[in-house]
Amino acid sequence: MTSAPAPGEYTLADFDFELPPELIAQHPAAERSCSRLLDGTGTLPADRVFRELPALLQPGDLLVFNDTRVIKARLLGEKPTGGAVEALVERVLPNDEVHAHLRASKSPKPGSIVRFAGPSGGGFDAQVLGRAGPDDALFHLRFPGSPLELLQQHGHVPLPPYIEHDDNADDESRYQTVFAARPGAVAAPTAALHFDEPLLAALAARGVQRAAVTLHVGAGTFQPVRAERIAEHRMHSEWFEVSAETVAAIAAARARGGRIVAVGTTTLRALESAARAAAPGALAPYSGDTDIFITPGFPFRVVDRLITNFHLPKSTLMMLVSAFAGHAHIRALYRHAIESRYRFFSYGDSMLLERR
Repeated sequence: MTSAPAPGEYTLADFDFELPPELIAQHPAAERSCSRLLDGTGTLPADRVFRELPALLQPGDLLVFNDTRVIKARLLGEKPTGGAVEALVERVLPNDEVHAHLRASKSPKPGSIVRFAGPSGGGFDAQVLGRAGPDDALFHLRFPGSPLELLQQHGHVPLPPYIEHDDNADDESRYQTVFAARPGAVAAPTAALHFDEPLLAALAARGVQRAAVTLHVGAGTFQPVRAERIAEHRMHSEWFEVSAETVAAIAAARARGGRIVAVGTTTLRALESAARAAAPGALAPYSGDTDIFITPGFPFRVVDRLITNFHLPKSTLMMLVSAFAGHAHIRALYRHAIESRYRFFSYGDSMLLERR
């Protein structure tokens, strides 16, 4: 049996696997909490249903959710020449401005106008101010009014690239958590899509506490890793906030012997980013950007358990879960999931992991 590579020596191939394309979920489960849950906290995998989660947690545990809200960030339009333009708004800025990815046959020039049309008619003109930065792939745009309001009126649900149907009314409700509160994400915190109100009530009855962070998930979450040595990859940046109330809830859970259970990799990234910014051994409120890249060897300071969906081969999220639960253990769980026909990615099933 070969030993695992040392931290810093992992390559992209260490996080690759063969996935039958029919296992990529194109639609959500009929009910949120009836999706499957692979319990990976033991030595051997255990197949469960997500609504069984309360039995897998203990009274006094703390579930931490990401309360971001997905915005209808995808816009379709055209340049004055008639050329088609597709925009994906990455970040809403002050003064009715945004940073966005633009796809067009030729990049629009600074000062030009792009006309965006809504799915049911109407539209608005946006001015291209230039690039978001000197070496940035994003464009800086100015809208004629509130970006959030214009996106809600004229935008499309920004479904991931591996979902092959156009967005519809079902996606508008199901590609959103039941507790989404703070608009700004262009991708859903998908591990939290499995929670519904009856399950939240059952968790509360079990004595499991709740807290929230905010991390506005960016399109960079789907960005492929191109560096063969993963230590050479540079992460995208996302805005997050960990409040004083959540820091206090974590301290209280620790004091009563409860475990910190992150719902999703975005929640874990927010909590560990805040811990990294604080004094050693501490966790403090924090608001700002993070480009944290979690790979095997990462020193976790906050999260004890993780609920997460199944991730793309060779992705940064495969690296994160391997760092959290152990590279060999994750590979074994994924083999079991594929053999057992679990559904993968955003609308797919999930697993429960323990820090190792």
